[in-house]
Amino acid sequence: MPKSTHRPLFTTTGETLVIADFTPRPPRTPRGPGPYRRLFTHPGTRAFTAGNLLARLPMGMFSVSAVVMIAGTRGSYALAGAVSATGLAATALLAPFTARLVDRHGQARIALPATLLAALGSLALLLCVRRDAPAWTLFAAYAATATTPNIGGMSRARWAHLLKGDDKALHTANSFEQAADELCFMLGPVLAALLCGTLFPEAGTLVAALLLVTGMLLFTAQRSTEPPVQQQTHAKTPLRAPGMPPLLLACLAMGAVFGSMEVVTIAFADARGHASAAGVVLGLQAAGSCGAGLVYGALKPRGRAETRHPWCLAAMTALLTLPLLAAGTTGSLPLLAAALLIAGMATAPTMVTTMTLVQERTPAGRLNEGMTLAVTGLLGGIAGGSAIGGWITEHISPTAAYGVPLTAAALALMISLAATP
Repeated sequence: MPKSTHRPLFTTTGETLVIADFTPRPPRTPRGPGPYRRLFTHPGTRAFTAGNLLARLPMGMFSVSAVVMIAGTRGSYALAGAVSATGLAATALLAPFTARLVDRHGQARIALPATLLAALGSLALLLCVRRDAPAWTLFAAYAATATTPNIGGMSRARWAHLLKGDDKALHTANSFEQAADELCFMLGPVLAALLCGTLFPEAGTLVAALLLVTGMLLFTAQRSTEPPVQQQTHAKTPLRAPGMPPLLLACLAMGAVFGSMEVVTIAFADARGHASAAGVVLGLQAAGSCGAGLVYGALKPRGRAETRHPWCLAAMTALLTLPLLAAGTTGSLPLLAAALLIAGMATAPTMVTTMTLVQERTPAGRLNEGMTLAVTGLLGGIAGGSAIGGWITEHISPTAAYGVPLTAAALALMISLAATP
C-alpha cells in the first residue's frame, strides 16, 4: 500500500479528527546504468573486451619472464637485460608497420598471424635457453616477438568505430582501456615472477604465450565489432598529420617518466635492503593510475582535449615532486610508496587525453597506425628514461635520480604548451 500522509482536522468541540490521505506519491524514476555498464550494452563488446584483456596481460609478463628465465639459467643479468632491450627496440621499429597492415587489411587478417609469429618467437627463446644455445640465438628469437600487434590500439579502434559521434561514451571507453593497461602492467609482472619462481624458469614465458594466442583468437573472432577497412589512397601518414609530431614528442618524454621511475625505484628499494618490495611499490603507482582512470572516465570532460592536455601534464609534473621529496627528505620506502600512489593518479588522465588527441589527429583509415606510433614513442622514451635514470643512479644516487621523471614530465608539459594554439 502506498505510504499515506495525515491531515489533522479540528471539530467545534475541540476534538481532533485525523483523515488519512491515501494519495499515492509519484513513483521514483529508476536510475539508469552507469557509464561503464552502458558501454557493454553494445553487442559483442563483452566478448572482444574479454579477449583483449587476456591478450594484453602478457604484455606485462614477457619482459620479466625473459629476464628471470635467462638470468636464472645463464647467470647473467647483463645478457638478460640486453636481450630484453633488443626485443623492445625491435618492437619500436616494427610495430608501426604491423599497425599499418592492420589498417590496410583488417584486424583479423593481420593480427592473428602476427600474434602466432610472435608466440613462436617466445617459444623459440624458451627452447634456446633450455637447450643452452649460443647467446646470439636469444637475441634473434626475442626479436621475433616484435610482430605482436598493439592490442590496446586495436581495442580503442573498435570503440571509436562503435561509439562514433558520442564523445562522452568514447571518453569513458578510452578511460576504461587505460585502466585496463595499468591493471595488466600491474598484475603481469607479479604473475610472471610467481610462475617462474614457484614452477620453473620457463613457466612465465610459456603461460604468457598461451594467454596471448588464446586472447587474440577470441578478440579477432568478434567480427561484428571490427572496424571496416577504409580506402587509404589519399590518406596522409600520421607522422605528417597536423599536430601529431609534437604530440609524439610529448609521448617520448612521458615514456621517459615511466622508464626512469621503474629503474630508480628498484635501485632505491635495493639500496635500503628491500629489493623484493620494489614490485609492490611500483604496483601502487599503477594502482593509483588505474583508480584515477576509472574515476576520470565516469566524469564528463570539459573543453577540448587539446586544452585539457597541458593541464593534465601540469598535474603530472606537480605530483612527481612528491616522490622526489619523499626520497630526499625522509628516505622512507613506505612514504615513497604513498607518494607514488598519489603521483600515479595523474598518469591515466594524461594518457587518456593523449590517446583522444591521437584519435582526433590521425587521418581516416590510419587509426591503428597512429595509436601505435604513440606507443612507439612511449617505448622509445621508456628505453631512454631507463638508461638516463640508471646512469644517474649509479654515478650520483637513487634519490637524485628521482629528478629524471620530474624533468621528463616538465619537458612534456613545455612541448604541449608550445603546440597548443
